[in-house]
Amino acid sequence: MATRATPSINRNPGVDLAQTLVAAGLKPALAKRFESMPQRALTVEPRRPFREPGVARDEVMFVRSGLLSKYKSDGAGRRQIVALRFTGDGILPREGTADYGVQAIVRSEVLIGKREDFEAVVDTDADYSRFFMKLMERHSAIGYEWLVNCGRRDSTARVAHLLCETVTRSHVDVAKHALHNPFTQQQIADITGQTSVNVNRVFADLERQGLIKRKGREIFFQDWAEMQRVASFHADYLR
Repeated sequence: MATRATPSINRNPGVDLAQTLVAAGLKPALAKRFESMPQRALTVEPRRPFREPGVARDEVMFVRSGLLSKYKSDGAGRRQIVALRFTGDGILPREGTADYGVQAIVRSEVLIGKREDFEAVVDTDADYSRFFMKLMERHSAIGYEWLVNCGRRDSTARVAHLLCETVTRSHVDVAKHALHNPFTQQQIADITGQTSVNVNRVFADLERQGLIKRKGREIFFQDWAEMQRVASFHADYLR
């Protein structure tokens, strides 16, 4: 098999905030106004909490590069990753304390702004409210899909669906490139509601079926159409 260049979430050089907002549907003048809001850039290291649950979340975040997760824990301390924020995604401020924590999956650069500055900009034009409502609807649709994925699909379909979603949200052309897998097996288990041992078995099974080929952390998709069928993956909810 010919070697294909691999886009990596880890090596993403970072995206421009205003350009990302315009690409998502915001008018250029409004995007520039939003970009001028006071903000600071932070580098977030993986595998340790960036924001703990149970504290006020009076800030807005924009993932300039990398990959963040939202997580919750049960009474026994077992972690469930409940959402992902890819490069170009954001986390909006909220009233009161947040019942979820935030942690990086890979080394990430995050722009942080204060809630009061964010709201001061948003209140200047009704188009902002419509724009962010649309983004919230998209993330709700992703959340519903995750609920179905963990609640109704079998273990193989759960992992396959996560891989298909990661490819799509990372804008990887599987005909030309491999996916650089950003997740550990434990993180995949924490997303799909399984054990890491079972996730390992699923990957081996996907390889036996000829759907993927792994080389280190690179995943080559051998039959993308069949992979989507196994996953019951339809990308409409991501639009």
